[in-house]
Amino acid sequence: MLIATINPKLNFLAGTVAGVAAVVVGFPFDTVKVRFQAAVANRAYRSTFHALLTILREERLSGLYRGVFAPIIGAAPLNGLVFSSYGWLTKVQLETERSIPTLTQVTLAGAGTGIICSLVTSPAELIKTQQQLMQAAAANATSPAGSLSAYDVTQRIFKQHGVKGLYRGITSTALRDIGYGTYFYAYEATVRYWPRSPSQRASNVTPWLATLAAGGLAGIAGWVVTFPFDVVKTRVQSTFSRSAENPYRNMRTTIVASYRTEGFPVFFRGLAPTLIRAIPVNMVTFTTFETIVHAFS
Repeated sequence: MLIATINPKLNFLAGTVAGVAAVVVGFPFDTVKVRFQAAVANRAYRSTFHALLTILREERLSGLYRGVFAPIIGAAPLNGLVFSSYGWLTKVQLETERSIPTLTQVTLAGAGTGIICSLVTSPAELIKTQQQLMQAAAANATSPAGSLSAYDVTQRIFKQHGVKGLYRGITSTALRDIGYGTYFYAYEATVRYWPRSPSQRASNVTPWLATLAAGGLAGIAGWVVTFPFDVVKTRVQSTFSRSAENPYRNMRTTIVASYRTEGFPVFFRGLAPTLIRAIPVNMVTFTTFETIVHAFS
């Protein structure tokens, strides 16, 4: 991969465009995942396919894309930040600019990237989660739920809870996003060890099939490792109550309450739609990124 040797501005541009493509492809599966994970909604669906059909039947296609505006505004440039941060954190570990990073250095750069990006990810995820859950509540209610736009949800949270409220769930989000270490490790390892023809090795060209496969594997590896923290994050961000009666008032109480009431499998609830989403989304992400990088390098 060229991340360690190209212009950080190009990294950001390519990552942002790739982020837009990834959001459009993967957002419906993300909606299904959130509905599964949130305690108030998870008993309404028997399976991933049933959830998808139910949302389409009751809320139409717009239900699957409810809350997509916040990720496009936040996740697309965030994706640019991910790739540019990863490139910078990789470079600072190298002895010279021409050095090839080890897979350990790749993993450390990815983990550091996750911590940096959680500062942007956490508010965007909170707004998206609130929108998706409000949509679910509105679909089951006879009275209107009011505006569900990203702007109105953000304004409501800010008025009621201040800036601190926008960062509810930041700890679990940061722990989840450390998974970028596994994410980039899986991608780099797959690309490096992918079989190449003599001409491809001579020109240092990565086959498209390798990019697609590496992207899909990166998405799977990243989510499998960190998915429990994503479940915890969703539950913490589903409510703002900090009273002792609320089992989801912070990360620790959420983990304890979820385990006691629903057992260990609860921490992997919604993993199926997430993995189904991760494969095409990350194929699109890395392929788009590499295409733009090669076009402008």
